[in-house]
Amino acid sequence: MTRPLQRVLPALLLAAQSLWPLAASAAEPSVQGDYDWGLPAWVPPPRVPPDNPMSAAKVELGRHLFHDPRLSLDNSMSCSTCHVQEKGFADGQATSPGINGLRGARSAMALVNVAYLPSLTWANPLMNSLETQALVPIFGSHPVEMGMEGQEDLLLQRLREDAHYPAMFKEAFPEVEGAISLSTLTKAIASFERSLLAFRAPYYRFKYEGEREAMSESALRGEALFFGEKYECYHCHGGLSFTDNVVHARLPFEELGFHNTGLYNVDGRGAYPMANPGLREVTDDPKDEGKFRTPTLLNIARTAPYMHDGSITSLEQVLTEHYARQGRAVRDGQPPNPNRSAFIVGFDFTAEEIADLLAFLDSLTDETFLANPAHANPFAP
Repeated sequence: MTRPLQRVLPALLLAAQSLWPLAASAAEPSVQGDYDWGLPAWVPPPRVPPDNPMSAAKVELGRHLFHDPRLSLDNSMSCSTCHVQEKGFADGQATSPGINGLRGARSAMALVNVAYLPSLTWANPLMNSLETQALVPIFGSHPVEMGMEGQEDLLLQRLREDAHYPAMFKEAFPEVEGAISLSTLTKAIASFERSLLAFRAPYYRFKYEGEREAMSESALRGEALFFGEKYECYHCHGGLSFTDNVVHARLPFEELGFHNTGLYNVDGRGAYPMANPGLREVTDDPKDEGKFRTPTLLNIARTAPYMHDGSITSLEQVLTEHYARQGRAVRDGQPPNPNRSAFIVGFDFTAEEIADLLAFLDSLTDETFLANPAHANPFAP
């Protein structure tokens, strides 16, 4: 484990990793359990850790835990505070405050098709387990999010004293007699997160299900631009979920993509702000300065603001003030970042082309996902 990851996880989290084999979970290709994913025929099933097979009871328990503010020290925030369903399970903020009001350095990532991701955060390829990642916002202290570091007993006591959770844990985890523990807690949350699948966007329905009316003429022109060589979008934003990070049960290997898009160049030699050096924080390799994981474009029209630090307000600005200029650093008075990806070459554009690209990106919005009651807050009135 690298020094940066140790800074993120307190001692509790390091010890808790022994509860499940991370390497085996990431490599295990089989899908266990009788859970109905509800996937279209063209979509391969996700991989599932062998020690955490999916079940409807586990997903429902995870939904309750995901939306429960009692998982935070002062009962003020839940996982869904920073991952709001109608906002694509992002939160509409550049960065999010924890219970102490202090903001982290990175934007809350949208949670969609995370079951297909081999890496779960902006810049840490070692964080490859949803079960482990769930511990970070609850117990992490750099930054403080839900603030439960050192309060494991309090958290478990709250759940054990609840009128409904003991029975729900028993149904979800009969193999351990419904034990309410950090292991079962995080396995349930991870199972709910794996159920957040979006494959009903207009583009998917047009491309794979023959719904010719699902795409407008503008969106179809935007598709041609998106997959063309002028804009180069598809090189990083292709594949199953419009990201070059993917793993599933039919794939013999994991695909990982971390890229420097030239968003910053604070010293003229390629440096990013000290609070956000990207992948270099984990690898300590100067060549990884400014590299971040490619985010999905699914529901991208609902997940503003954009980039790892939420520093670009609109999709139009992402296209015209960042990628068109070989990286936004040029707009800020610096030359193009010398370490940026080879695909960030800049381009000329017309207003119609940008409108068509935006129409295509909007066609990646899955409205049924954003309103699916199976994902919604069970505690809402």
